[in-house]
Amino acid sequence: MNSPARKRFDLIAFDWDGTLFDSTRIIVLSIQGAVADLGYAVPSDEAAAHVIGLNLVQALAHAAPDVPRERWPELSERYKHHYGKHIHDVTLFPGTEAMLQALQAAGYKLAVATGKGRAGLNEALDISGMRRYFAATRTADETRGKPDPLMLHELMVELDTPAERTLMIGDTTHDLQLAANAGCPAVGVNFGAHPEAQLRALNPLYIAHSTPDLHRWLLLNA
Repeated sequence: MNSPARKRFDLIAFDWDGTLFDSTRIIVLSIQGAVADLGYAVPSDEAAAHVIGLNLVQALAHAAPDVPRERWPELSERYKHHYGKHIHDVTLFPGTEAMLQALQAAGYKLAVATGKGRAGLNEALDISGMRRYFAATRTADETRGKPDPLMLHELMVELDTPAERTLMIGDTTHDLQLAANAGCPAVGVNFGAHPEAQLRALNPLYIAHSTPDLHRWLLLNA
């Protein structure tokens, strides 16, 4: 693909899980395994997928509402145990590195805004080799979690980019609501955690059906 001609945006912020990293199924299984370990009602695939993108404690609390607050730390540790067993099983969506290379070469500032914790994102960046593409990253345990706009506001300040020149890309309504709360345009991808109908309800500029589709849209519109 040819390098994109910059038109509308200077900063492109990506969600991580379900947007760049194909980890949705592993996260769902890890949530379900953690809840089962504690002996509570295991959430459905749909319920577990819906909370992807939130910070970990918030996500687990929503997915397993019958787990009492005093057991949330234990639930979090069991989730990390299950996810840790599969960290090397998840991969980038096909075409991700080519897209990031092209965007970086064209002069876009790239960032990650994720519901993961810092340790988890650092591990994923190292395993995938993607750290070199991102000028800045924010995780839910070092700022406020989605859809609070603070993490995106912090990225915009750090990278000296106004909201109207910033594009947020994600696979969940949490990502799109984050963008709306921060005053930024957004693009959804429908190959992650949330179904297309839910994404469309938040009026993204576009919904991509694959990473190459997203890459093509950015070439023409970003």
